[in-house]
Amino acid sequence: MTQPTVDQAYLAKRQLRKGTAGWMLLAGLGVSYVISGDFAGWNFGIAEAGWGGFAIAACLMALMYLALVLALAEMSAAIPAAGGGYSFARQAMGPAGGYLTGLAVLIEYALAPAAIVIFIGSAVEALLGVNGPLVYLLFYAVFIGIHLAGVGEALKVMMVISGLAVFAILATAVALIGDFDSANLFDIAPTDAAGASTFMPFGWYGIWAALPFGMWLFLAVEGVPLAAEEAKDPARDMPKGIIGAMLFLLFTALLVVLLLAGATSAEMIGQSGVPLVDALNAAGNPTLATLVNVLGLAGLIASFFSIIYGYSRLVFALSRAGYLPKQLSLTSGRKVPYLALIVPGIFGFLASLSGEGDLMLGMAVVGATISYALMAFSHIWLRLKQPDLPRPYKTPGGIVTSSIALVLSLVAMTGVYAFDPRAFNYTIVLFIAGAAYYFLYSKHHLVAKTAEEEFALVTASPEEVDPAASVAASVKL
Repeated sequence: MTQPTVDQAYLAKRQLRKGTAGWMLLAGLGVSYVISGDFAGWNFGIAEAGWGGFAIAACLMALMYLALVLALAEMSAAIPAAGGGYSFARQAMGPAGGYLTGLAVLIEYALAPAAIVIFIGSAVEALLGVNGPLVYLLFYAVFIGIHLAGVGEALKVMMVISGLAVFAILATAVALIGDFDSANLFDIAPTDAAGASTFMPFGWYGIWAALPFGMWLFLAVEGVPLAAEEAKDPARDMPKGIIGAMLFLLFTALLVVLLLAGATSAEMIGQSGVPLVDALNAAGNPTLATLVNVLGLAGLIASFFSIIYGYSRLVFALSRAGYLPKQLSLTSGRKVPYLALIVPGIFGFLASLSGEGDLMLGMAVVGATISYALMAFSHIWLRLKQPDLPRPYKTPGGIVTSSIALVLSLVAMTGVYAFDPRAFNYTIVLFIAGAAYYFLYSKHHLVAKTAEEEFALVTASPEEVDPAASVAASVKL
């Protein structure tokens, strides 16, 4: 036994509102994180690999995410902390492993909203004729403001916006299914690349380069555990929420990948900036195309809005533990980490001024794959190192499942290099700089010395949090 003395006044200022989200809201959060990826971005993988090659890449990435989600479902039920993957890695690999995992997720979640708001600006320009920094600033301000109102209100707004985006995808699928012709999937002429064929016209290299675009159909679903401390019953709600979100996203991915190219032309869809809209126009549905164009903005907003939520909870957890400046984990009277929402939002807005959305998305994917590898390894290590850890939900297949996620995440990371070496190199430099901050400074300012002490802080009940007192927390090692 160890008896860490915890200043409860510190914790009292850093409390999230527990019991806010049931599994349906958590599943909706997972869908919101990802749904914009169904509207655009994934389809450029067809240009890299042809439809068949991209289908292989997308299936590999679907397998990676499914395996990862099943591993995360186990860890989020056993370790229901707001840090998500960071908290799992902290428990498995200690403070350095936890921080490096959190850093990789932070790179993903900090850069993705900056990229998405640039795409939102383009959509607003197409609809209203205005774009630029003022549009970016307006969206950051409005949606951070909604989050500041409270997590329950924010998640409900998120569900409504996501519902509109899902409606657009389902309506598009219904409209196109009658025009489906499998010959349209293979209208790209084979090249002389190694392994090229009618099915995969750009050969094996094309599949490799298309992996990041396959990820775009599911990227950020791993953020559901960031809401663990606000779940009603984490042991039951977290597995149901994240697995439910993943199954629904597999369904929507199948619809867009198969029907858009199959109803029109793989070559056209591979070049389209708005594939759902272009497919509907090509199939003779201009009215629905206009509606979907408007609702496509809802899809972008849903992901923008939800990833802001995700980065705030990650920054909150890293700050509360002392990895980042401790002021960032202060919460308001509504139990909202206001500085963790505002400060990264300012940096995201500044990044959006670059206008290089594609570069930031590539960097976000690199950060994501690093974190996936570390999270999958955490699952394996926790199974081996702490077999008696209470696990309300157990991953089907155990460490075999998480090993699949580990291997495929490393392969996917190299796929970014195949597509955009600049994004890969910039992210590695950013990751090294963030690691240096930890080893040179923050490792000496951590709030808790062990993962067990940190988890005791996280799980302290509101009754135990008395600003006027200190308490010795007994933690079983």
